Amino acid sequence: MKNNSSGYLIISPCRNESAYMRHTLDSVIRQSQQPSLWVIVNDGSTDDTPEILEEYARQHDFIRVVHRKNRGHRSVGPGVIDAFYAGLQSINLNDFDFICKLDLDLILPDRYFEILLDRMAKNPRIGCCSGKPYYRDEKTGQLVSEKCGDENAIGASKFYRVSCFRQIGGFVRQVMWDGIDGHRCRMLGWIACSWDEPDLRFTHLRPMGSSHKGILTGRKRHGVGQYYMGTGVIYMTVSALYRMSRPPYLLGGMAMWWGYMSSLYQGRERLEDPTFRKFLRGFQWSCLFRGKKKAALLYHERGKSIWDPSRPCPFPDNQVGRAL
Repeated sequence: MKNNSSGYLIISPCRNESAYMRHTLDSVIRQSQQPSLWVIVNDGSTDDTPEILEEYARQHDFIRVVHRKNRGHRSVGPGVIDAFYAGLQSINLNDFDFICKLDLDLILPDRYFEILLDRMAKNPRIGCCSGKPYYRDEKTGQLVSEKCGDENAIGASKFYRVSCFRQIGGFVRQVMWDGIDGHRCRMLGWIACSWDEPDLRFTHLRPMGSSHKGILTGRKRHGVGQYYMGTGVIYMTVSALYRMSRPPYLLGGMAMWWGYMSSLYQGRERLEDPTFRKFLRGFQWSCLFRGKKKAALLYHERGKSIWDPSRPCPFPDNQVGRAL
C-alpha cells in the first residue's frame, strides 16, 4: 500500500446512522478509485447500524467494522474523534499515504477520491482537502450550498496526506477539531483547502451545523467551539451576523453568538496554545480586512518558506502520538 497514490485509508465514526448510511456506503463502493481499507467504527449504536455494517463488510473485503460499547448518549465533537481514534488504533498508519475521516451521512460523486488524489499529487503542499457540501431543500427539492469557505477541508470529509496529519498532531478531542486542524496546517506551511466544483460536490443528508437535538443546538455548539479554539469577539460577531443570512435565518447566527458569549461569561476551557491563538487571530483579522479567499492565498504564499514535511509534530497535544 505504501508509496501507492491509490493507497488511502478511510475511517468513519458513526452512531445510529441507519437512516443515511446506505447512501454513503454505496457511494464509496461506486468510487472510481476505491480505498485500500475502510474502517467503520460503530460507536455504540442502538438502531440497525451494526447489522447494516456487517452486511456490507461481508460483501466487500476492504470494509472492516470496529464495534464500541454504548456510552448511553451521542457525543458530538469529542465522542466522534474518540471513535475515530479507536479506528486508527486498529491499523498501522505507516501502511498508507492518505487518510480520510468520513461521515456516514453523505452521498459522494463517483470520482470524488480520484480527483482529490490527483490534486494532491500535482501539489505536494496540499496537506488536507475536500469538496463542498450541499443539502437538499425540503420545499424545493433543490441542492443548496452550505457556503463553506475555501480555506479548509470540510469536517464531514477530511482527506489528509498522512505526513501532514502526523505533523499537525491529528485532531484535538474537542468541538472545533475541524477548524483547529486547518489553522495548524497553515502554521506549518501546508495548504488546507476545498473546491466547489460539480465533480466534488457531495450531498450532506444532515445539514452541517445541525444536531440530533436540532439545528439551533448545533449552531450554539459551533459558537462554543469557536470560543474553545480561541476566536476573538469581533470576528465571532461578524461571523454570527453572516450566518444570520443563512437558514435558519436570524436564529442560527444568534445561537452561534450566544454559544460563544455564554462560554466567555462562564470562563470555560480554551485551547491552551498561545502561539496557535496568536496565529489564529492574525489570520482572522486578515480575513476581516481582505476577505477569506485573499487571506488564505496570502498565508499560503507565506507558508512556502516554512514548509518542511519532514519536521516532527511541534504541538504538545500530539493526538496521533497518543492514539498510536
